[in-house]
Amino acid sequence: MRFLAHENFSLDAVNALRQDGYDVAWIRSDSPGISDTEVLNRAQAENRILLTFDKDFGELAFRAKLPVTTGIILFRVQVPSSTVVAEKVARAIASRDDWYGHFSVVEENKVRMRVFD
Repeated sequence: MRFLAHENFSLDAVNALRQDGYDVAWIRSDSPGISDTEVLNRAQAENRILLTFDKDFGELAFRAKLPVTTGIILFRVQVPSSTVVAEKVARAIASRDDWYGHFSVVEENKVRMRVFD
């Protein structure tokens, strides 16, 4: 799977996913400071699932109807340290293989998924 990590993702989480064999581009190193709309456009153009901690992407995807058919994974987990976040992110991503095409919310003990219309 191919992912685009928003700039609010830690390097530890990006590296953990890369070590697990995922293709992960990272906004913080590739295009820091670009707008959320540009982030979504890049994810779509590169056929990558967006990884983020920013709830604004749900607003953009559903209310503004921006195209994000590749998918968005919003993490709503406790972030005591970047190491713990990396472990939680890697575990969540490895738990499923149907992330494409969904708006997914990963919480501490569950994953909610909604198909993009």
